[in-house]
Amino acid sequence: MNIRSIVSNGIVAALYIAVSAIIQPFGFTNVQFRVSEMFNHLIVFNKNYFYGIVLGVFLTNLFFSPIVAYDLVFGVAHSVLSLLITIAAARYIKSIIGLMIVNTLVFTFNMFIIAFELQLAFELPFLFTWLTTAVGEFVVLAIGIPIMYAIHKRVNFTKLI
Repeated sequence: MNIRSIVSNGIVAALYIAVSAIIQPFGFTNVQFRVSEMFNHLIVFNKNYFYGIVLGVFLTNLFFSPIVAYDLVFGVAHSVLSLLITIAAARYIKSIIGLMIVNTLVFTFNMFIIAFELQLAFELPFLFTWLTTAVGEFVVLAIGIPIMYAIHKRVNFTKLI
């Protein structure tokens, strides 16, 4: 990994943490609106953003989560699994918007991991928690598609890393 990639991933992680800190009360409940999840769309532009996204998730969960041990395992696993699925899908889907839609659906579906975590930690009902966390994830990532695409048109995420 070159210096440019290390710096870019550090900036992504820092932005993820900063945005998460701002919305902290809404990012760790059974109805999650973690706006920083929009950064997951960076994986569509370059798979090397994987490290910055995962580091951002890890550090955010370490510093802000009320259930740190659970979030470090399940929250990070959710991100890693979802990002790897999107990276694999990128082999077959060449449309940026199409891949962002797939990314949104993958992250949304995989919220069952977070629902399971919240069931273990707080004894919340699994299916209802899956629904509420999935809705929050879907809304954030769906709104993030035009935002991240517009920013990409200005700064070209593909070449920043």
